[in-house]
Amino acid sequence: MTSLRVPAAVAAVALALVLQVTLFPHLAWQGVVPNLCLLVVVGAALTRGPQFAAVLGFAAGVVLDLAPPADHAAGRWALALVVVGYVAGRVRPEHGQRPSATTVVATVAASSFVGTSVYALTGLMLQDPAVGVGDLLQVIAISVVWDVLLTPLVLPLVMGMFRRLEPDRVALS
Repeated sequence: MTSLRVPAAVAAVALALVLQVTLFPHLAWQGVVPNLCLLVVVGAALTRGPQFAAVLGFAAGVVLDLAPPADHAAGRWALALVVVGYVAGRVRPEHGQRPSATTVVATVAASSFVGTSVYALTGLMLQDPAVGVGDLLQVIAISVVWDVLLTPLVLPLVMGMFRRLEPDRVALS
C-alpha cells in the first residue's frame, strides 16, 4: 500500500460527503440525492479490490451516518457501504485489466440498489418511522437512477486516482 492511497481515499470521501450534504440537497429529486460516497466506494472497489473497498466503505458509511442532517440510527450506512465495497470489489477484473464501461455502470446500478436496500431494510428492522414500506421502492429506484446518471462524471475520476496512486503490479511467472 502506498502512503498516498489512504489520504487520497479519505480526501475523496470527504469531498463526496461535503458535496452530498451541501450541494446536492438543492438538486434533490423527490427528496432523494445521489450517494457520492457510494460512488467513491464502488470506484475504489473496481480499482483496488474488495478488502480495501470494504474498509473504505465502513469509513465512508460512518461519516455519512454521523454527518448532519443525519436523522437515523448510526451504523446503517456503514453496514450498507461495507457490503457494497465487498460485493463491487468481487467484480474487479483480474490481472490489471480495466473493467468495461458496461461493467462499471452495471456495478454502480447493482451497488446502488444493494446499498440503498440494505440501508432501507435496516431502517425497517429498527422501526425507523421516516419512510413507509410503500415509499422504499420509489426511493431505491430514484437512488439507482441518480447514481447511474453521475457515474460517467465521478467514476473515471475516482478510478483514475486510485490507478495512479498504485498501478497494478504485473505478476512474473
